[in-house]
Amino acid sequence: MQKKLANILFSTRLTSVLFIAFAAAMATGTFLDAGQDMSPTPYSRNLIYNTWWFEGIMVFFVINFLGNIVRFRLYKKEKWATFILHLAFIFILIGAFITRYASFEGMMAIREGDTENSFLSQKTYITTYVDGDFLVDGVAQRRVLETEVDFSGRLENDFNLNTEYNKQPINIKLEKFIVGGAEEDIIPDENGESYLKIVEAGVNGPHNHFLKLGQVSSVHNVLFALNKPTDGAINITLENDNLTINSPFDGEYMTMATRAQGLLVKDSIQPLHLRSGYSIGNMQIVFPKPVVKGVFDVVKKAEFLKNDEDGLVLKVTANGETKSVGLLGGKGTNSSFKQIKVGGLDFAFKYGSKKIELPFSIKLNDFEAERYPGTERGYSAYSSEVTVLDEREEDFDYKIFMNNILDHDGYRFFQSGFDPDEKGTILSVNHDYWGGSLITYIGYFMLYFGMMAILFSKHSRFGDLEKQLKKLKAKKAKTLAVVLLCFGLQGFAQEHSANDGHNHSNKPTKTQIDSVLRANITPKEHASEFGNLVIQDLSGRMMPVNTYASEMLRKLSKHDSYEEFDANQVFLSIQESPQLWYNVPIIYLKTKKADSIRHMIGVDLDEQYATLADFFTERGRIYFSALFR
Repeated sequence: MQKKLANILFSTRLTSVLFIAFAAAMATGTFLDAGQDMSPTPYSRNLIYNTWWFEGIMVFFVINFLGNIVRFRLYKKEKWATFILHLAFIFILIGAFITRYASFEGMMAIREGDTENSFLSQKTYITTYVDGDFLVDGVAQRRVLETEVDFSGRLENDFNLNTEYNKQPINIKLEKFIVGGAEEDIIPDENGESYLKIVEAGVNGPHNHFLKLGQVSSVHNVLFALNKPTDGAINITLENDNLTINSPFDGEYMTMATRAQGLLVKDSIQPLHLRSGYSIGNMQIVFPKPVVKGVFDVVKKAEFLKNDEDGLVLKVTANGETKSVGLLGGKGTNSSFKQIKVGGLDFAFKYGSKKIELPFSIKLNDFEAERYPGTERGYSAYSSEVTVLDEREEDFDYKIFMNNILDHDGYRFFQSGFDPDEKGTILSVNHDYWGGSLITYIGYFMLYFGMMAILFSKHSRFGDLEKQLKKLKAKKAKTLAVVLLCFGLQGFAQEHSANDGHNHSNKPTKTQIDSVLRANITPKEHASEFGNLVIQDLSGRMMPVNTYASEMLRKLSKHDSYEEFDANQVFLSIQESPQLWYNVPIIYLKTKKADSIRHMIGVDLDEQYATLADFFTERGRIYFSALFR
């Protein structure tokens, strides 16, 4: 039984099956993530990459490779190339295992002049605090739960957590998940309370604030009061379903629908215009809708930005009581806790990335962003000037940019992005204490070396094939010579074109065109000087003319030159004599794949190049016009 199992596990047939299954799984994962901004996504991770069977494939790979090494005695000197190849795959898989289970990564954002000693994890978590009356030595005990989650908007996400506090059963279940574009808003409910929604335009996007009827709230140190007259506050009054505003500051407003503008005069009562943008001091605010009586809930935005937060609703059950709580957060966010009381227990929930402390600090001294000349958003490079502050070692300065990584105390910092105002940097952080990445890179090197070695080793399959080919070549040398001699003595007859019948006699011949070109084209030395001029292409990229001309000619003809003329000469000649180049056969047509085009424009099937004139009728209409309607 053991021998039979070993024969299966260590067989080359199993190796083939594992490779096919692994390739199919990777291809499926790539297909599932097609069109997404990043890969892998939570969707492909949940369905493929984080599944037990995908990990099982890799475990069986390691077992199979180790078994093959022993079974076929690959450790012998004459089989060293194959041995290295097997060892390479084992190293790669072990390195991947260590990286996944013993390493972590995240993002660190620092503003210029600030110092940070923590970063946000790439993984997302639901953090739960449970407080009650359970005491130990007179100290209240708190239950802390930190559960890793990976929700996807394309899956039926399952989250069902059962726990307890002082032997009281607790159940926390996912009720709803909103991917991107989630916000907390008031949902009409007769049993709720009345709120006025205020949307404030912040630096990082709009922020929602809710002003409760009969209370005063602060929005960035500016007081707002609803039906509670307060000195120094922007007083809003609701009377008979009509809203008025009395501001201690001058301002102005613009109605979004009509673009009508008006002034907000301080210390005067004026009608409050809904869905109008108010500018009061440095604050930009909008009152999108009237006072609503209801309850808070997490809902999907009508319009949302690319990096908006996700939202989820949890159903919490404790001691026979059930309540729902809505949370905002997601990858790269560290939201505040949302508190709720259920069944006599106090709960606090948070959804998003985990804050990870560093054993040292990093100060951002300066951030620099370089642009392509003539562009506003075409960044050619960006870098961060930082100082590493470590109490255990001497502080030092470092410059982080695309190919210059900060490596300190097991942490690696990569330049990942920056704030829109270019006053802050975003660093990607990776911690790989056990060297999983290093082991994987060693495996890659061994794989490359093994593949090269196996091609030239005398004891490999390629070596055996080389010996057989030499014998076969020697045996058939005389026969081959006779065959070649016979073919060499034969003449070849011309064949008519498959497209015979098309009459192009009205077009100038290539010989005529080339003679005109040679007589009028700019000399190579002069054209080369013109090629040194710097121009700007449509994307804003600055480049010399010869680079642009070379790219253009390669796209048209798949060559760097036409006849004896280089790209600079061709580019200048096209500008000087466009009508002449209208008849130059310079547009490359793929063999066989472009036969349908050849038929449509009336070009012989054996013609490899077409002229621009070939694509138009005698009346100047393009042959493909029907395809573009």
